[in-house]
Amino acid sequence: MVVVARGGGGGGEVSEALWLRRARLPLVASCARAVHSIVIVALGASLGREAAPQQTGAAAASALSDWVGLPEWQRRLLVACGAGAGMAAVYNVPLGGALFALEVLLGTLALPLVLPALVCCLIATAVAWVALPSAPTYSIPSYPVSASLVVWALLVGPLAGLAAVAYIQLITRAHALRPRRWAALAAPIAVFLALGALAIVYPQLLGNGKSVVQLALVGKLSVALLAVLLVLKPLATAACLGSGAPGGLFTPTLAFGVLLGGLLGWAWAQLWPGAPLGAYAIVGGAAVLGAAMQGPLAAVVLLLELTHGADALMVPILLAVVGATIVARLLGAPSIYAARLPGGERAPGAGAGDQTPAEPTAARAAPPPPAPDDPSDDPRRLLSRT
Repeated sequence: MVVVARGGGGGGEVSEALWLRRARLPLVASCARAVHSIVIVALGASLGREAAPQQTGAAAASALSDWVGLPEWQRRLLVACGAGAGMAAVYNVPLGGALFALEVLLGTLALPLVLPALVCCLIATAVAWVALPSAPTYSIPSYPVSASLVVWALLVGPLAGLAAVAYIQLITRAHALRPRRWAALAAPIAVFLALGALAIVYPQLLGNGKSVVQLALVGKLSVALLAVLLVLKPLATAACLGSGAPGGLFTPTLAFGVLLGGLLGWAWAQLWPGAPLGAYAIVGGAAVLGAAMQGPLAAVVLLLELTHGADALMVPILLAVVGATIVARLLGAPSIYAARLPGGERAPGAGAGDQTPAEPTAARAAPPPPAPDDPSDDPRRLLSRT
């Protein structure tokens, strides 16, 4: 248990490699941290399980790029595709994984970059079907759209954006307070003991939050439990991350969003009934996820692929995601991945709308990459042709 403080991993480390280390990850060390992440999440840490496949895919892509001798911009693209393929495989979200690689990690959706990302994620998902089920991650009924839900989505979008900004700040502070020296041995023990004690009363705090999301999406959580978990689940995630435990943030962020949506939806339903509690949770989850990742398209597609049944709620989902993302960008919040870069939380305008199409949020915390080996291979030239 005491070795968790030495860990790292997930989208934060991939982003750091993409923009601060010339898209290079050590293969053996990254695979070791990925195994470490699997063990920690299996022990009940409130962190996501996507960190291991993301880091393994990115490290394998980095090693392959060095072996072939690809120029830096191509290596950066391949590493992002490797991370997206890892997410696509573990969650059965091929299109969502491709959008995660491009929109969230690279910050661009140019056509010449979309095709490699799609191919990588499709292959990864198909291979994963050998051992993993092809069913959706979350089972939900078919929710109808109502006027009450549409109006609520319009109003709750900015609130979800504010909540996402607060969540990002919590994660940023927790990451900055990771223990050093002797405290790196004591902090994980204290955090996991406290988490275990709380889990006696609230077992939903253990794990990445998948069960919490499933129950919230079908309206099976009481209002009191929604309120308690809305406070405790983000704190548990931040504490695990701050102790040095390796793991992802995707499902914990989604869990925070569906809890917020479910609670605000219950309050709205007292004023204007007309939509089931699970529908509010879906909309809230998409809104917080889009704002926290600074990837609205990726968030919408991921919700659709994770549930295979949220397409009927497309209008309220889009309204809430747009409102939440605009608020987060206006407040200059970085994504949950860029915020963990060295200096990312202090980068002026990080995540704001002044970035160029070829410079993702994470890049603002890093010096500009050197020119490609071949000027004709410059991705900015490719972007200008699309």
